[in-house]
Order: sequence, then C-alpha cells, then structure tokens
Amino acid sequence: MIRATRADKALIIKILTDSFQSNQSVNYIVKQDHKRLMRIGALMDYSFEMCIRFGDVWLSDNYKACALVLYPHKKRTTFEALLLDVKLIITAIGISNIKKALDRESRIKAKQQKEPASYLWFIGVKPQDQHKGIGSELLTQILTDADSQGLPVILETSTITNLPWYKQFGFSVYDQLELSYRLYFLKREAGR
Repeated sequence: MIRATRADKALIIKILTDSFQSNQSVNYIVKQDHKRLMRIGALMDYSFEMCIRFGDVWLSDNYKACALVLYPHKKRTTFEALLLDVKLIITAIGISNIKKALDRESRIKAKQQKEPASYLWFIGVKPQDQHKGIGSELLTQILTDADSQGLPVILETSTITNLPWYKQFGFSVYDQLELSYRLYFLKREAGR
C-alpha cells in the first residue's frame, strides 16, 4: 500500500467516481442532473481533500485501488475546511439539496461511534479490476495500519452485497439508518 500524494489526486478521483457512480448513498447526496458524474467527482475531490488534511489517502501497489480514511478525532474546523464545505455544496450537493444533506449528515453523526476511530470513508477498485482480490488486499493493509494505531475501523455502506465481504474482515453491523435506502453502520475493533 502506498500513501498517496496530491500528485495522485486525479487517479483517485477517477477510481472512486467510476466505482461509486451507481451507489445509493452517493447518489442520494449529489444533485441528480445532467452533471451527476461531475458532481460525484466533486464529492470525491472533497473527500480526498479532507482525508489529506485529517486522515490518510492510500493507493494499492498496482494503482488499481484506493481508500480514503478520515480520523474524525483529528478533524478541525479551519478556514480551508469551511471553504471546502462551500465548494462541496456548490459543485456536488446543489443549493436545493442542502437541507436534505444536512439532515442526512446529522442522522449519520448521531449513530457514529464517538471514540477515536479510523473512518473508512471510501474504498474503491477500478471497475475492470474488481473481484480479483485487489480491494481485499488493500483493506487488509488498512486494517493492519489501524491496528498499529490501536484504532477501531468504522464505515457505512448502502450496498447490502458488500456486507458479507466486510464481515469476513471482522466487521459487524452495529446500527442501521432508513433514508430512501438503508444505510448500514459497521465496526471492526482494533486488533481483531
């Protein structure tokens, strides 16, 4: 696993945009119009920027998979972060969806664990390279990194078919949220 830099940003945004273009949770938050794919890219750009500042951005050794990991306990409100929030609203969410997005985020935050954790925000593999073990290898390395820090790993998924995959890595569902889709909250304790 390679720690990504800003030079890798375009590749990471492409991998994640391609991987998440049919994801229910992502499509719930981005404005659904003729610019939808561009808006998904803007969401991934925002997530990349937040993780570069307050987490880790990882690439697989073969550059076919990536992951964005945020450390919520390290996140701070800065002028830069506020500007990124405004940019996210304009480029991804859309002004008309602000209330829906804020409501969703508030409901998610209420269910998320409060102790320090490694939050696996996004993990994606180039679509043509999925189901070849690349994502599993990357996830294994991310879990090893979290274990070395003594941090549990938390995530959400709206993709029910991903639940068995996460469970084989020691994750368990600890809560759910009903939106226009079901969002599952998963956690893996450190050192499992």
